[in-house]
Formats: sequence, structure tokens, C-alpha cells
Amino acid sequence: MTIPHSPVPLLFDSIPIARDASHPFSLEVPEHRTIAVLGDEDSGLEQLGGYALGLERPESGRALVFGTLVASLPEPERLAFRRRVGYLPAGDGLLQNLSLRDNVALPLRFGSAGTLRDIEGRVNVMLTAVRLTAAAALRPAQANDEERRRAALARAVAFDPALLILEQPFDGLTARVASELLELARGGESAEGARRRIFITGQEIPPLILRRLDQVYRLTRAGMLEPETV
Repeated sequence: MTIPHSPVPLLFDSIPIARDASHPFSLEVPEHRTIAVLGDEDSGLEQLGGYALGLERPESGRALVFGTLVASLPEPERLAFRRRVGYLPAGDGLLQNLSLRDNVALPLRFGSAGTLRDIEGRVNVMLTAVRLTAAAALRPAQANDEERRRAALARAVAFDPALLILEQPFDGLTARVASELLELARGGESAEGARRRIFITGQEIPPLILRRLDQVYRLTRAGMLEPETV
């Protein structure tokens, strides 16, 4: 189901996410902006990524990605559409039985029509970009927090998505590393001439990073979004 005349890359419209909240969650992520929403552990923010990707459906309201209700698409179309959306789940979501390199390559091997040589070339480029080449052969249990997060980000941008959804992406990282990964996530200049759209959720974000975001909100217990003072 596609909603016409909806250019907003990501739209959450009247979604109930917190049990005790008196207001549903609504938010727009505009073109080429980096927007963050902070909230407590029980705020319900962790559900938003799943709603946007069509992995779950809210009890009411809707989540639209580029005007599309992803959850309503047939399975093949839904899988293809998700290539436009990079997703870094809380933690990292890496498969423990694969090396960091194979974790990065996984979506390309299963979702790309490229040759093995093309895929390996793309993986090499991403590993270099996230400075992970030296640790690429490690499995997640052998890697440190920073290396796992770098691998998870490289995997999230495997298809060069137009939109990134990042859950708690900077937890446990130094401000320097977090700042570096934010710039990698933004991806510099896109084909449209501006940076990638990014939606970030988490409990806290380092002040240095907050100052580099376009807009930061705090989700109150009542479900209201209030601008965060940096």
C-alpha cells in the first residue's frame, strides 16, 4: 500500500508505544536530516525500527517509509524494499558463527544480484571505510565492542540505503569513535546532493554527538516529544 504525495522518508503517525503514555507517538524524519529521539528503557522506542521495516505492526497508527506501509507489501516486495533502509539494531545483531567479514557480506550474498567478485569488492570497500580490515577475520565473541559496532554499521549500509535506522548506536563507544561512525553513517553527499536520512533512538547520546545532529527530542513518560537542550 503506497500513500500518494508523501515525500517524507520516515513517518510515524499516531502509534501507541508506551503502555502508560497519554499520547501516541508521531514524528517525521525529513529529507537529508539526522533526527534522534531519546527515552527511558521502558519508553517503547525499541519498537519503532520494527514498525518501520514492517517486521511488526502497531496496534494502531502507521509507520511509512518513503510513503509506503512496508508491512502491507507481499513478502518478495517487502524484502526488496528493505534494501532502501539500513538497520542497526540495539546491541549489534551479528551472527556469532560468522566472522565480522562474513556478517558484513551476508545481506549482499543473499540479496544482491552481483557476482561473487563484485560482492567481495564491495565488502572490501566497506571494511576499509569502517577501519575493520585488521579484525575482519574475528568472530563477534573475539572482537571488542567497537569492532562489533563497526561491523554492524558496515552491514547496515551494505546496499547504500537512502534511510538508516540506528538503535543505541553509540553505547559503550568513546565520543571520538561515535563521531567517526556518525559521519560514516551519514555517507557524505548522496546522489540527490545531500546526506543520508538517519533516525536514531537510544537512552543517551554523548554531548559531542548531540551537537552534530539536526534535531534531538526527549520522549516523556506521557508520550510527548520535547526538544532536547544541548
